[in-house]
Amino acid sequence: MPPDLSGKNGLVVGIANDRSIAFGCAAAFRAAGADLAVTYLNDKARAHVQPLAEALEAELFLPCDVREPGQVRQLFARLGQSWGRLDFLLHSVAFAPREDLHGRVTDCSREGFDMAMNVSCHSFIRMARHAEPLMTDGGALMTMSYYGAEKVVDNYNLMGPVKAALEASVRYMAAELGPGNIRVYAISPGPLKTRAASGIDRFDELMERAAAKAPRHALVTIEQIGGVAAFLASDQADGMTGNVVYVDNGANIVD
Repeated sequence: MPPDLSGKNGLVVGIANDRSIAFGCAAAFRAAGADLAVTYLNDKARAHVQPLAEALEAELFLPCDVREPGQVRQLFARLGQSWGRLDFLLHSVAFAPREDLHGRVTDCSREGFDMAMNVSCHSFIRMARHAEPLMTDGGALMTMSYYGAEKVVDNYNLMGPVKAALEASVRYMAAELGPGNIRVYAISPGPLKTRAASGIDRFDELMERAAAKAPRHALVTIEQIGGVAAFLASDQADGMTGNVVYVDNGANIVD
């Protein structure tokens, strides 16, 4: 039975274009019957994201740059005013300065590490804190990780420790928020060509290796990732929390 999200309100953060993982998830949420709020990074990004929000019939279309003080708080205040409650959240935001991402972890700057951790990890924690009062009947919080959080992946560099911190945060928040029936997940897709991934050095080679390594010998699609996200947002996943859910055609099981 496919997931049913009818009557549920969901926030999707991180759509950049129609190849974004967040867009694949949003499309799956909407197909399952959810009402959506979609964010855009800034005025430049708005022109690219607004047609997608309209195609998704998003009820709310709001700015959210997690680096700007107060924007996360303002976003959730607006959700509270318009909806009064939130049932699920998808966080698909990551960033590291290019010079730090392309160098050794050992050589990364404090400023670059702080920014990568703030945007890619702490922003999810902040969103969880603001979402909690709106999840009066429980809910689901989802973020995007990658296998480089668990094992060393060539050229993933600084994002490896950052995603490891994100996955640890998922586990701790799952324990803390569980009494309120709020579930927390990290979705760990295999590599695919997105705007965010384009910043990783020699990413085409990484994708080729992942496809060759995976038991199914193929890369995943944003539609496959969206299907898993819709399941996790639904009541069908009620018995799960704190999980790192791999969506990589099995690449994570192969050395």
